[in-house]
Amino acid sequence: MGEMNKSTFIVSQMDCPSEEQMIRMKLESYAQVKYLDFDIPNRKLEVYHLEGNEEIKASISELKLGDKFMGTEEAEPPVIEDQSKQKTILWWVLGINFGFFIIEMTTGWISSSMGLIADSLDMLADSIVYALSLFAVGGAISRKKKVAKFSGYFQIALATLGFAEVLRRFFTSSETPMFEWMIIVSILALLGNLISLWLINKAKSKEAHMQASAIFTSNDIIVNCGVILAGVLVYFLDSKWPDLVIGGIVFTFVMRGAIRILKLSK
Repeated sequence: MGEMNKSTFIVSQMDCPSEEQMIRMKLESYAQVKYLDFDIPNRKLEVYHLEGNEEIKASISELKLGDKFMGTEEAEPPVIEDQSKQKTILWWVLGINFGFFIIEMTTGWISSSMGLIADSLDMLADSIVYALSLFAVGGAISRKKKVAKFSGYFQIALATLGFAEVLRRFFTSSETPMFEWMIIVSILALLGNLISLWLINKAKSKEAHMQASAIFTSNDIIVNCGVILAGVLVYFLDSKWPDLVIGGIVFTFVMRGAIRILKLSK
């Protein structure tokens, strides 16, 4: 085995698990790449590798994520954290997200709340990214790409249907959603996300996918608060408009997430 090198990149658009997965899937197939160390808050990537780095630089540039090569130096192999504890936590977070996808989708239809339906799809989007992190490693890149492709198109289809329903309700006389369901279910989803964030922070992991999971979950908490606020406004205004507005905004987030997931399949 040759000497271990460390090439450092600044990736300006790397701000969530989707970009991390795009880079992993691009570089994991190279035999000379031994370890990837992501620092998402600082948009920094360190690639530990053997031999040259021209293929690595070219592959990262192909992703068009605003990368900047900072240099290469000799380095000791990194100390890799125990993955079993992280996987257990991510399984719990995946379960919480997928469980609330089902709960919010069901109660959203029952209560006629587009906010709850949109939030359920946001939970589904997170579940897909966590599942991609857990299910496929190393040699399973082709399978991961197929899952990403199917998931991305499926999410786009659901978000498009959601937008269409928001527009239909906007232009026609439709019933005011049941604000009680909106508030209660969103509070439960908020508690679920707070538990997820507690579990992730409890791991005290410096691994990028754990840091990225914390960012994802923090964003979900903001969305949950938005749906709770919409429910309160529906009550005070006796109007469907707050629900439609928050639904439209969250569907935009879901569509953006779906496009990012589709990029993983390329």
